[in-house]
Amino acid sequence: MRTREQKAQLIEELTQKLSEYEVVYLVDILGLDAQTTSDLRRACYGSDIKLQVVKNTMLQQAMDKSDKDFGELKEVLTGNSALMLSNVGNQPAKIIKAFRKRSEKPVLKGAWIEESVYIGDNQLNALINIKSKEELLGELIGLLQSPAKNVISALKSGGGKLAGILKTLSEKSE
Repeated sequence: MRTREQKAQLIEELTQKLSEYEVVYLVDILGLDAQTTSDLRRACYGSDIKLQVVKNTMLQQAMDKSDKDFGELKEVLTGNSALMLSNVGNQPAKIIKAFRKRSEKPVLKGAWIEESVYIGDNQLNALINIKSKEELLGELIGLLQSPAKNVISALKSGGGKLAGILKTLSEKSE
C-alpha cells in the first residue's frame, strides 16, 4: 500500500513526463507474456519511446494537473493502461503495428499528438501515416527549393545556348 506522499510523488512524476513529450499513446498490454512484454520494452527503448504501465486514477490526476488539454483521451482510462511517450507522432503506432503481426496486443486505446486526440484502435493506420514536424518541414523546403532549382537549371542551360547563339552570330558577321 502506498502512502499519500508516495502517490502524490508518482502523480507529480507523471505530470512532468506528460509535459516533456508531444506524443502520448494509451495502450492495453494486458495478457502479453513476459517475453513479448520485454521485446516491446526493448523496441520502445530503441525508438526513444518511454513505455510505462500506469494506474488510471493517477494518470487522470496527472492529466488534470498538466498544462495540456487531453480532452476525450481521459475517457479511455479504463481497464489496463500503459503509456507510450514519444516526440515523434507515428513512431509508437509503427511499433504497435509491428507487434500486432504476432500478437493481438498492444491495443490502441487512444493517442494525443500535439494537441489532437485520436480515440480507438481503428485509428492505428491513420496514426502510422502522420508525419512529424521535421518530415513536413523537409518536404516543404524541398518543394520551395524545387522551383528555384528549375529556374537556375534553365538559366544555366539557356545561358549556354544563348552564348552559343551569340558566338555563331558573331562568327557569321565576320
